[in-house]
Amino acid sequence: MRRLTTATILKALTGTAPAGAELELTDAVVDSRAATPGALFLALPGERTDGHEHVADAFRNGARVALVERAMPDELTVVDLRAGSPEELPAPPFCLRVASVLPALQQVAGAWRAEMPARVIGITGSVGKSTTKEVTADLLEQRYKTLRNPGNLNNEIGLPLSLLRLTDEHERAVLEMGFYVPGEIRMLCEIARPSVGVITNIGPVHLERAGTMEAIVGGKAELVEALPPAPEGVAILNYDDPNVLPMAERTLARVFTYGLQREADLWADEIEGLGLEGVRFVLHYRQENFHVRVPMLGQHSVHSALRAAAVGLVEGLRWEEIVGGLQTSQTQLRLVAVRGPKGALLLDDTYNAAPESVLAALNLLGELEGRRIAVLGDMLELGAQEERGHRMVGARAAEIADELVAVGPRARWMAEEASRAGMPASRITMLESSQEAVQLLGDRIGPGDVVLIKGSRGMHMDEIVAALGEIST
Repeated sequence: MRRLTTATILKALTGTAPAGAELELTDAVVDSRAATPGALFLALPGERTDGHEHVADAFRNGARVALVERAMPDELTVVDLRAGSPEELPAPPFCLRVASVLPALQQVAGAWRAEMPARVIGITGSVGKSTTKEVTADLLEQRYKTLRNPGNLNNEIGLPLSLLRLTDEHERAVLEMGFYVPGEIRMLCEIARPSVGVITNIGPVHLERAGTMEAIVGGKAELVEALPPAPEGVAILNYDDPNVLPMAERTLARVFTYGLQREADLWADEIEGLGLEGVRFVLHYRQENFHVRVPMLGQHSVHSALRAAAVGLVEGLRWEEIVGGLQTSQTQLRLVAVRGPKGALLLDDTYNAAPESVLAALNLLGELEGRRIAVLGDMLELGAQEERGHRMVGARAAEIADELVAVGPRARWMAEEASRAGMPASRITMLESSQEAVQLLGDRIGPGDVVLIKGSRGMHMDEIVAALGEIST
């Protein structure tokens, strides 16, 4: 198995490497606590902590090499690459000093990826990226040795780190690509060189940073624009999303569409939500039909299954591999069902929130039996769309929930719209913080209640779940 070596790093950053520089590196990390024997440690400076302060800790945990950009204590061996490649390397552990660690990381990752044979599948969109990545990787692993970015390592740091874990034994790499500002995905594609690009959907997530919906659409389209021409390149597009389908005109790759309309290349119908038991539907491709039941939660997860199946088809999997992979995948949405006080069921979907994902979570709530309580916090970074997005969620909550608990200053728009949609005032509660929600819910919920808890990370809605979980024990 061929892994990343110091020779690759030196060649990427200086153009040459001395004889005997093939020191193998087993992993690449930015947290010294995650360093393992043989790892490369990237000493990134940050707002809260500086990796340079933890180089010695990384070495104690087994790291062989650290990439640094600042002077280090005398007891640490430093090789300065700013003047070019050294004549020889010292015995590990040692530091390699560069002008700036982050660009060096990206440069090394791009060079290493170029040496590796794996075919890369890039995934981006406003909602559903992580679930799509996980299900897609599960499917491809039916046949191929597959790498995926761990967790949500999908940005200018996380994606290069993931690529450094490639070996020559990997045949596929499924990489989620995050977006904040135009140009970011283009840069990630220059490093990762994807052959397949999957677009999930487009919504106002991160609108505050991107500025306009047009900027978001353009930023996501950078993935399909970066794909190689057909037949190698394939753009997998959401037929149901009017912001995504026109991207077919922005790529030289072959276009493959998926959705809930029969005009799509791959489509689904007869969708039946089974609550916490998953979802059932029929897949259609050309003249073939397949009845599928997947363990993912919510009818909206059908789109994630469609995306994964589309990648499977493009990558040559047989239908028995695709259907079998979908039915046995252990991937779930970030939503988790846990027990709360007095036997109530808590739907923990507190990782983050945007209008599309909150509506999807509400739809799942509507599939479940019992008194339905929606505890919804502010959705952040929506920019000019924030009032409209919150009101849209409030209207839907009035249709599905028996009670609405709105947490935060922006959530008042949800409460107002729920009232306007006919939800009685006695069933709407407005609160300022997650701590107030804990006090309210601890007394109010009981057996047979189903409580959806969702909001942006900045609202600390996860603290509600943690506190109520403690009450239940």
